[in-house]
Amino acid sequence: MSQPLLIEHNDGVDRVTLNRPDSLNALDPALIDALNAYFQGLQRNRDTRVVVLKGAGKNFCAGLDLKAAMARRAGQQEPPGVTESLDSQRRIADIVMLMRRCPQPILALVQGAAAGGGFALALASDIRIATKSARMNCAFIKLGLGGCDIGTSYFLPRLVGVSVASELILTGRFIGAERALAVGLVSEVVDEDKLDDAAEPYIDAMITASPVGLRLSKECLNMSVDAGSLEAAIAMEDRNQVLCSRSEEFSEGIRAFLEKRKPVYIRR
Repeated sequence: MSQPLLIEHNDGVDRVTLNRPDSLNALDPALIDALNAYFQGLQRNRDTRVVVLKGAGKNFCAGLDLKAAMARRAGQQEPPGVTESLDSQRRIADIVMLMRRCPQPILALVQGAAAGGGFALALASDIRIATKSARMNCAFIKLGLGGCDIGTSYFLPRLVGVSVASELILTGRFIGAERALAVGLVSEVVDEDKLDDAAEPYIDAMITASPVGLRLSKECLNMSVDAGSLEAAIAMEDRNQVLCSRSEEFSEGIRAFLEKRKPVYIRR
């Protein structure tokens, strides 16, 4: 059997591919476990500085593999209890929490379907680039469930505002690439064959940044989204800038700027 998650590491960048193209990269137990293990492993990983997340084939991720889930349920003598159901739910939700906790910025390359849990993976990323074929939705409410799942009720209002978030969550309707760009859900829309190329300037800019500065910037953004006041956000910014300014990376960054060259940071 092929690996459900492919990880290619090169020069500080992990290219992570959801590898179930025949199932539109839907989330089955093996892929869910692999995503949890991967993002958990990033917590103390100093070699990986940027993560690029994409789907194999023509789609990003169609959400939970419902066929596999229904087959498992049919094979059980009794329907799962509340404890078992909550455990399964949390295993999926853990992925997006680990994505936000990991210090590496995550760049999602979204093509084709990004539905339900797949949409949640895109929302939990730091930057999203989409192809013209991208179609994203909160599919949950169409399945007899509540519309809020896997962090979507947290991420969507913060990205696109309450009105658009309410529309998408309460109706389950798809949002296409052009509208996603217009409402600020994605940073860029490109042709199907230009997705990998479009990612390169983002990767290059983040890799050029100070490693400690990049990590602290993601942490500060996470904290500031929910900061109780301007003072709280500025306190975090001040702390980060003092930490960065005392590092050798800051000295190298200044030298590189004055010498009009790219900085060379020593990995520790």
